[in-house]
Amino acid sequence: MCYYNSTYMCLAIPGKIKEIKGRQVLVEYPEETRLALVGDEPVKVGDCVLVQMGIVIKILTSEEAAAASEAWKK
Repeated sequence: MCYYNSTYMCLAIPGKIKEIKGRQVLVEYPEETRLALVGDEPVKVGDCVLVQMGIVIKILTSEEAAAASEAWKK
């Protein structure tokens, strides 16, 4: 959970884009699938992304995605 102006930190779990619907993307995570908004940066199905508060904040390289997935497994 994330709280504004608190000592907690928001963590973004890497997810994979499964479907694109205009500026919305369907992102698949290990436990669930959610919709997120995309800005001007082009995305494609299969891209690994980080999402915060329903907005794609970063498209991960394959190396970043592998490292993030490995870290979440620990």
